[in-house]
Amino acid sequence: MSLPRRRGPPEEDPNIPQEEDYPQYPEYGLPPGPPLPMEPGMGYDPNAAAAGLQRINRGYMDTRVAAMPFYPRGPPMGNPYMGGGYALGPPAMEGYPPMRGMAPLVMGPDELTLISPQAAMLARQQAAMRGPRPGPIGSGRPSPIEQLSGAVEDLSLGPPEQPYPHALALAPPPLPLTRAVRFPRRPGMGTLGRPVKVKANHFLLELLPRVDLFQYDCVIAPDKNSRGINRVVMKRLVEMYRASSLGGRLPVYDGRHNMYTAGALPFQQKEFTIVLQDEADMQAQGMTPSRSQTYTVMLKLASRPDMENLQQFLRGRQAEVPHETLHVLDIVLREQATQMYTPVGRSFYTSQFGRDELGDGVESWRGFYQSLRPTQLGLSLNLDMSATAFLRPIMVTEYIQQICNMRDLNRGLTDAERLKAKRALRGVRIEVTHRGNMRRKYRINGITNHPVGQLTFKADAEGTMLTVAQYFWQTYNYALQFPSLPALEVGNPERNNYLPMEVCRIVEGQRYVRKLNERQITRMLQITCQRPHVRAQQTEAIIHQNRYNTDEYCCEFDINIEPNMMQVQGRILPPPKLMYSDSGKEREVTPSMGAWNMMGKKVRDGGRIATWGIINFAVRWVNEQTVNQFARELVQMCTTTGMQMNSRPAIEPVAGRPELVARVLATTVERIRSISGRNPDILMCILPENNGSLYGDLKRICEVDLGVVTQCCLSKHLQRNSKQYLANVALKINVKIGGRNALLSEEVGKRLPLISDVPTIVFGADVTHPHPGEESSSSIAAVVASKDWPFVSKYACLVRAQEHRQEIIQDLFNPADGGMVVDLLRTFYINTGVKPMRIIFYRDGVSEGQFHQVLLHELDAVRKACAYIEADYQPPVTFIVVQKRHHTRLYPTDSMTDRSGNIVPGTVVDSSICHPTDFDFFLCSHAGIQGTSRPAHYYVLWDENQFTANALQQLTYNLCYTYARCTRSVSIVPPAYYAHLAAFRARFYAEADGGSDSGSRRSGAGASAASLGGGPTRRGSTPVKQLPELKEPVKRVMFYC
Repeated sequence: MSLPRRRGPPEEDPNIPQEEDYPQYPEYGLPPGPPLPMEPGMGYDPNAAAAGLQRINRGYMDTRVAAMPFYPRGPPMGNPYMGGGYALGPPAMEGYPPMRGMAPLVMGPDELTLISPQAAMLARQQAAMRGPRPGPIGSGRPSPIEQLSGAVEDLSLGPPEQPYPHALALAPPPLPLTRAVRFPRRPGMGTLGRPVKVKANHFLLELLPRVDLFQYDCVIAPDKNSRGINRVVMKRLVEMYRASSLGGRLPVYDGRHNMYTAGALPFQQKEFTIVLQDEADMQAQGMTPSRSQTYTVMLKLASRPDMENLQQFLRGRQAEVPHETLHVLDIVLREQATQMYTPVGRSFYTSQFGRDELGDGVESWRGFYQSLRPTQLGLSLNLDMSATAFLRPIMVTEYIQQICNMRDLNRGLTDAERLKAKRALRGVRIEVTHRGNMRRKYRINGITNHPVGQLTFKADAEGTMLTVAQYFWQTYNYALQFPSLPALEVGNPERNNYLPMEVCRIVEGQRYVRKLNERQITRMLQITCQRPHVRAQQTEAIIHQNRYNTDEYCCEFDINIEPNMMQVQGRILPPPKLMYSDSGKEREVTPSMGAWNMMGKKVRDGGRIATWGIINFAVRWVNEQTVNQFARELVQMCTTTGMQMNSRPAIEPVAGRPELVARVLATTVERIRSISGRNPDILMCILPENNGSLYGDLKRICEVDLGVVTQCCLSKHLQRNSKQYLANVALKINVKIGGRNALLSEEVGKRLPLISDVPTIVFGADVTHPHPGEESSSSIAAVVASKDWPFVSKYACLVRAQEHRQEIIQDLFNPADGGMVVDLLRTFYINTGVKPMRIIFYRDGVSEGQFHQVLLHELDAVRKACAYIEADYQPPVTFIVVQKRHHTRLYPTDSMTDRSGNIVPGTVVDSSICHPTDFDFFLCSHAGIQGTSRPAHYYVLWDENQFTANALQQLTYNLCYTYARCTRSVSIVPPAYYAHLAAFRARFYAEADGGSDSGSRRSGAGASAASLGGGPTRRGSTPVKQLPELKEPVKRVMFYC
């Protein structure tokens, strides 16, 4: 007899123990219960077991069983992160409170229950009495009771018989993932480290419970208006009808189709007619002021966002985020700022906060970012200082002079200059200056091929032909000063409207969306680099300047904001010890403030360089004598740090011209091959400081065409002759030739939490996208994975091109050849001789709105890749997002700072400002050099390995000390950092001109990345050209470092 599957959460059963019924054991947080016979050191909760089994037998859900070690009274072998014995927790299902001290694995539609041998025996007895329950029709798998009783046969009360005793006894098979999947709940707060108080740029927000929210659909006709015009229309509507038809309500508007009020309007549906006649309003939006504009606005009640859902979510009683309610409150807080400042995304800018010239007609405006965040203490307003680039409000002729570097405009524009100007000016709004106070505004569509002195058009109905210069003289009595310049094409693209550049001025407040050049980026960094105390003061000043608590919109919705930053409890994690070679004077080092040096130390595993060469592409700045001296000092440094390097290059240093880079590289490699009979192990390349595309061309040619690893050095560093610089270069070289710089002491002792106990592979993944304006370029996905277990210092890499601005990594798995994950798993097996029994996946570059989408696709791809290797192979996966582009800043509250005045490395915060229930934390793992440090935000989306807060935070922090390129801890975990570097390196391959016959192949450093075949994928009708394949000698090493 089959039991019906209950839909939705069950009603609360008084016979099932509830969370509030359990007092806590202070030692390890387990509820009381009569003990059952068990092995020494094993924990078991019979009450929880009875509750879990009762729910199983009552037919509420399917349940999968797994055994996981659990030692409540002490870990084996001194490992504070792993347990022994087994524990049982009830399925984590909405409607059931989680059991204290238990660790249920949330698995989407099916649930994973951790179970003890005693509970499994009890389950088998009950299953025998009740009989088997069939599984879902057509599922082809046994019922939960059959799984449970069958699992008993494999469980032993003695020591586990697996080769890796701390692994999951039964790994979870692939489960269907749905949009409703829940992220793991926080397993508890971390406790490791020294407590510290820090300030966060979050400001608590108070909501009064009497607020009732109403949403109204807003349809403005004619449609296809800009947000600016829509806001002008709605502003006029509120001014005209607030006291009458709107019942005194002050609504907020999102600029598109939604209007919100605090309380109901006196109607369900109503139409309004709005006539815009105010010239200032119409000019501000680029509208024609010569005649009135009439709009109809239809308002209709759509929904009532529920404040109660938000309250329940903040209290941890509701899993689903009430996005609609949060969106409404966010719009309320943005309404006043939208009217006062220039909005760009979630930030607001104004020239009143400060403007600084960046060069080439671009300037920097300062502003602030704000966002409403759900936290453990309630809602908070996250506010941070910001800056972005705007076009300078200058004459178009001056702008052309700057971007084309012209002194004399009378000579006109060359074809190249005209094309450059056309790209720079397309879409820019300008205002005319030749009509006095009548400043008509237009949008530039293009630039004419002919100058205004020669460009003719029909000036009247009789067909009289005039040049633009003649027309301006006859109509406005205006003699053009630059008749050799082309005209601007403005207005309706279907009708030619021409304006001379010299009568047009760029409208203020237009964001510059193109890529900044190197000089502009340097200037921007100088402007935005602020000491922590300065940034904190400016942030609090913005709160007081905006006067949120007297803002009429906030008052309307009963919103009050605390004007001071939140003080939160953090902890300073201890740094790991690093192990170097036994042959050095210092074998072990404990970093201080996130940094150490190589004095008296030798790399753990030094590489060997038998043949090498050096090419000088900066002949104008570096002479031959300096090159030879640099080569001698580099050899000495490499030898001192533990590498074996031939004291002389295979050939004398080569002087090369940057424009002939391909020929110089090929000739040099061929000369070295003819002398030594092999390719050079590495090529040293000296580049000028401003080298344009030289760096990218050099890397592409060497790695794709020649199969040679390179190390580039800027000419300015050779002239300074710094020992520290030479040491850093030596570390990079060692990694690129297959060496290993250092190891964590826990790696050497095989005590690294959740790494050393079983074969574990650590992935890092990132996707980089083209710059704005590059509409046809592909995005680049990079995935790296460790390959040297029991260590985690060497990573294999694979890179793929994919659809334009596609964030999901599309080739993690494909049925044809397995995809990227399969290649990396095979690489792990080839190098270690074992398959990974655990997967830890760090994913960089994912925004919160993409969490579900990325998890559902990429976790499924990882599972399919494992099944592709072996049918029953499903190692447990932990999927962690690494976020760096967020706006939370942490400021010290006392003298515990680094040299730059920032919080010290190792500062972690997992309370107060973090998510109310999900497993996330902020970690500042690096020391600040200049400006204000930004902590990395780690967010666990999936966790079958059941990390504790301490284990994941300490593991992540320790890994930050294993970055191979320097003797400092870095800001994000190295696998994610390496993926970021690899993706940017692959951009050089994708941007190569001309292509090659390898254009349909893929690039990678995995064991089986060659000859993947297949044609290009397609994005609509646009083909995605795959990257060329790397040469085998490059694949084997960490070439991207």
